[in-house]
Amino acid sequence: MKIQLRGDHLNITEALRDYVDKKIGRLVKYFDTPPVQSVQVTLSVVRDSHNVEVTMPINGILIRAEERSSDMYASIDLVAEKLERQIRKHKTKLNRRFREEGIRTLFVENGAPAPVAVEEAEEGRIVRVKKFAFKPMTPEEAVMQMDLLGHDFYVFANAETEEVNVVYKRHDGNYGLIEPEF
Repeated sequence: MKIQLRGDHLNITEALRDYVDKKIGRLVKYFDTPPVQSVQVTLSVVRDSHNVEVTMPINGILIRAEERSSDMYASIDLVAEKLERQIRKHKTKLNRRFREEGIRTLFVENGAPAPVAVEEAEEGRIVRVKKFAFKPMTPEEAVMQMDLLGHDFYVFANAETEEVNVVYKRHDGNYGLIEPEF
């Protein structure tokens, strides 16, 4: 697993690099074969807040975590724990699904596309745009991906209807599906 480490307003010391390699590198133990080609880790300091962002593509699924604290090493520990929980949750869901439905291809091969996401600022201006290719998936897979990313909604290409759909988390804890009607 290759870890791409980047520092925003921070010089990456050898000690920080080794600590990130140790903490993020141990997540490989959850996989029989290393499905992760490259992990992006961004360390930043804003005032007294030490932020760590990690993005890990695994078999077409994006697992992402972000943590902040007053100490960089504590932030790295927190983000590693969060990633570990997400990976365990993901593997549990997949194993349950294999038992229930039998083994079938759940993800597109390497280079699997992911959905488009646009983040908006509080003032309503678009301040960041993310572009990804769509991966056809079922609504259940989209809900799983949304939960893994920790988002409230998820845009995806519905494999059953071949249309763009949105799943979202409702306030009552259930999920909703938005389908286009022309």
